[in-house]
Amino acid sequence: MKIVLTSLLLSFAMLLGCHKKPAEITPTTSDTAWKGTKTISYNNVSVDVVIDKPAGKTFDVLLVYHGTVTYDSLILEAANNTLNGFKRILARKDMMIVSVAYPEENLLMGDNVLHSEAALLWVKNKAAGELGIQINKVFIAGHSQGGYIVTRLNTMHQTNGVIANAPGPLNLVYRCQLEEDGKIAQGVVCTAMKNKYGTTTANPGAYQDRSLLKYTSAFKSDILFVQGLDDTQIQMYSWPLFKQKVTGCTDCKQVLVHEVTGFGHTSLFENADAQTVFNKFIADR
Repeated sequence: MKIVLTSLLLSFAMLLGCHKKPAEITPTTSDTAWKGTKTISYNNVSVDVVIDKPAGKTFDVLLVYHGTVTYDSLILEAANNTLNGFKRILARKDMMIVSVAYPEENLLMGDNVLHSEAALLWVKNKAAGELGIQINKVFIAGHSQGGYIVTRLNTMHQTNGVIANAPGPLNLVYRCQLEEDGKIAQGVVCTAMKNKYGTTTANPGAYQDRSLLKYTSAFKSDILFVQGLDDTQIQMYSWPLFKQKVTGCTDCKQVLVHEVTGFGHTSLFENADAQTVFNKFIADR
């Protein structure tokens, strides 16, 4: 019996609501609230971000990363939807939210960590000067592939805390082998990997190197993982092993795991208990 992998993009977009691309901002030193897009650059790496700045001049920042949308024509909308999704569940209304429109098209899984890192370093080192504000604490959060990205960033840079909802892909060997065996439809992620490295049987190490199961140690900041237990088979096949690895980490900061029964891939945005845990994690830091 073939496993049917349904698209989570449509359901997530419907959950958060679709939004038009916000207007390009012209930052000022005013303490008024504004929202818009900005192309930022750090170490010669550029990426677009959507910024929601409350009234005021001094902020903690929540930097967020969207899930997979495959095509770069969709990433600004995804970044805007993700910003609004996190804003809706965030108890604090005085935090500035920056959503990263990291690229995906024609990139191997994980290559966009470079662009995602540039956005984080820009927020930490350049955003205050460019936006005419003061930044205190910086938290990063991501959904799905965005959770994959923030988990990897937590092995690279220290922040005030990290939240990853349904992070993945956890295991590209398993996922791409299902495609090779014809058990699920072929997708661009595994096709690109196969074109570059060959099959999972011929070169499993290349797939393992880009799977999140490899990044389960040396976390530099406290991290909260939220996982709905009714997620897809591809996610849940490797979730127990991933959970075991991160909770057993001996060189990590604090690792918290919150599992949500009866909810799937978007559990953080649907479940009140998960949202309480999310807000407490930020408040405690």
